Parts: sequence; structure tokens; C-alpha cells
Amino acid sequence: MPASADFRPVVPPHDEASGNGDAGAALLDGVRRELGIDRGSTVLPPPPTVPLPSRLATGALAWASVSAAVLAAGCSPVSLDPARVAIAYRSDRVLTIDGDAPPVWSPYSGFWETTDGWVRTHGNYPHHAAALRAGLHLREDADPAAVRVALAERRTASAVSDITSAGGLAVPVAVERPAVDRALRERPLLEVSRVDEESASHPRRSELTATSPGSLPLSGMRVLDLTRVIAGPVCTRTLALLGADVLRIDPPHLPEPAWQHLDTGHGKRSAILDARSARLQVLLAEADAVVLGYRPAALDRLGLHPELLARRHPGLIVAQLSAWGTESPDLAGFDSLVQAESGISRIESAEGGRPGALPAQALDHSAGYLLAAAVTTLLRRRSREGGSRIVRTSLRRVAAELLGMPRRGDPAAEVDFDVRPHLARFDVDGSALVTARPALPGFEFRAPHPWGSDQPVW
Repeated sequence: MPASADFRPVVPPHDEASGNGDAGAALLDGVRRELGIDRGSTVLPPPPTVPLPSRLATGALAWASVSAAVLAAGCSPVSLDPARVAIAYRSDRVLTIDGDAPPVWSPYSGFWETTDGWVRTHGNYPHHAAALRAGLHLREDADPAAVRVALAERRTASAVSDITSAGGLAVPVAVERPAVDRALRERPLLEVSRVDEESASHPRRSELTATSPGSLPLSGMRVLDLTRVIAGPVCTRTLALLGADVLRIDPPHLPEPAWQHLDTGHGKRSAILDARSARLQVLLAEADAVVLGYRPAALDRLGLHPELLARRHPGLIVAQLSAWGTESPDLAGFDSLVQAESGISRIESAEGGRPGALPAQALDHSAGYLLAAAVTTLLRRRSREGGSRIVRTSLRRVAAELLGMPRRGDPAAEVDFDVRPHLARFDVDGSALVTARPALPGFEFRAPHPWGSDQPVW
């Protein structure tokens, strides 16, 4: 029998809607312990219900992740607006440029049925779309119908092999593997390590001091942003929101889709630079933190291995984010692929047939806020103790966390509310941009710079 006929919502014995709030509080406490965040005398009320309806505890994950960033900044999450958090996690749905909603998904990205199951593909970047067509032996002008026919003739393993061998992105829509997730949860969600530095002498780095009224928590901090897509840019966007000087660097040969940059580029400068250039090393030497979002193997090839950077640049905070973790250094991935491979897509299947998805790219957004919490905390710790530190997490590790939280038999109904109070408006190089406002209470975004419009200098 085809695997696609076996889809059933997976509901563990601890299924209870009310458990989601408790799970969110437990997750936040776990993150606080891992990072050593002191919430002071703040007594948090029960977490509100964030309107991100799903079988899994997506809303609780979102609340805990944003709250961690708020606590790390020295603020209180008591005033978190659950609707604001939901809109921030679904920011691509409210984004408009000159009044138009941009096409977010490529027609080559999605679920496709095979002879024995389903695969999930990702073709949003042109080179990934071209590789998918090459792997399936399709013409350059192939439409989604041609992709559907080509995949319907293949077994799942063959389809994934054909596409990935050509450099494309595809994973099987797999069943949940509780033992794998338990093993992942035995490791920290945010894995922090201190690195011995090569030299005690280094350029004086800025130190965080107690914030004065009107100042931002990360004022004076320089953050180099070497990330793409959503999770890493959400992290660095949050650091910019908290006052850091964030400089995003992109390679000359790989333009970022305009909508994607504008959705997560708030408050950052954007420059084009070859990562192998001497200029990048100068930027690293003068940075307080660097956020890495490329595959671990690609970082090694570019001479950007986290341990190497931390040793070479004393006092540097290095944050590494990947899709699958350092155990799969050559494997590229995105939120949608991790959802499919980890079993989330089967759990969220509406009727046990076609695979489903979370109500937002919640693995991406949560990883971004959690990593921002870690960088903020480590910058504060460096001011007290000195030293270089590395923090790591992955979308797959976040997925394991979500899969271990209470779930419900059926998702709650969508909640209608007025989104207008949760929107920000900017003029970016003559274009009218509407985006989601920050999930963090009390802060407001600055406008994104046009992609590649700045010089690679501090």
C-alpha cells in the first residue's frame, strides 16, 4: 500500500490543549537555564494563546522563543501581544511592495506524490529550480504539471536521489521518529562553548553597560551577518532592533529575492563581498559578533569554521545556525524540508492524505529569536568575563523540541483579528513597503536598506 495512504494524525497520550501554555513556560525556563538568563524579580503570568493553530504546539514555541529574546535584552515579556507574535511569524503573508503581495513560493516548491509516498521540494532560488529540472530531466520551461508527472513515475528514494544528485533540494515526507527526537532533545537547544584564543592581545571591543533611559540594549555592538533566507536574518534583524550595528554580507553571484530581503532586512546595512576576501577578515577583526547561516561544510571551505574564527579573533561571539546540524555538514535545507523530513508534515496532514505544514515557518522564526537571545546574553557575559564563545542551533533541533511538546488532536480554528495595528510602513528607495511590526514589545524597526546598497565597512 502506498505510504501516502497511511497518513494519520499522531496524537500522543499527553494530548491536551491546555498543556501548550505549560510547555511554552517550560521551554522558556529551559532556555533561561542553558543561557544563564536572570529574569530578576519578574513573575510571568501564564503564557497567552498565540493564534498559530496547528496540532503541534506552534504558538507555545513562538511565545517561548520571542520571550527568550525579550528576557535576554533585559526586558519583560509580560506585555507580549499574542496577535503581534503570530503576525511576526507569518510576516510573509502581510508583506506588500507598492501595494502588491510578492510571490513567496516558487511553483517548484511543494509536496509531490510519488509511487510510494510523497516528497517535498524547494526551488525558490533559480539555481535550485534549475537543479530540480536537471535531476528530473525536464526542459527549462517545464511547468508544475511536468514536475508532477515526472515525480509520479518515481519511487520516493529515487526521486530524492535524482534531484539531490543534480544539486537540487528534496526530502522524503517521513514519519515521526520519537527515538531520534529524544536523542536530539538530550542535547542543549542552544549549545554554548568557550574557545581558547590564540592571543590575549586584540582590538578593544565595545562593552555593554547598564542601559540608560532611551538607549537600546545592544548599542555600540557590531554584528556581521553572514546568513540567508529566514532564520539567520530574523536573528540579526532582532539584534539590529536591539541597537546593534548589523552589516549583512552577501556573495556577488547569488542575489537575494527582493521580497525576502525586505521582509527580514530591517535596521541592517547590506553589502556585497566575496567571503574569501581580505576585507571580510578586517570586518571580522572589528566585529563583536558574527552570525553564520551557511552549511557547515561551506563555512569550512571559506575558512569560516566557528572555532577558527573564535580563536583568531579574541572576544568574538560566533553564532552558527544550520538546517540539519553539524552532523550533516554538506546537507542544505530549509524550514519546509525539515518539517517534511522530521515527521511534522505528516502530523499536520489535514485528512491523512496530502501532507500538511505548520501555520508559519515556525522553525525558522523560532531559531532566529532563540539565537538572538543567545548572542545578546553572550555579549553581556563577555563584558563581565571576556573570552570568545560559540553558540549553535539548527532547525532540526528546534523541530525535535516542538515534537516533544504537548499536541492536540485537531488544530484550533483560525482567529480573525485586525492586522492593521501590527503593520509597519516604510519608504525603501522609492518603494512603499508594508511589513509586520516587531514581536518584541516596546521596540520599532528601522527601514531596511536596499539589498547590496552599502559598502562593506563598519
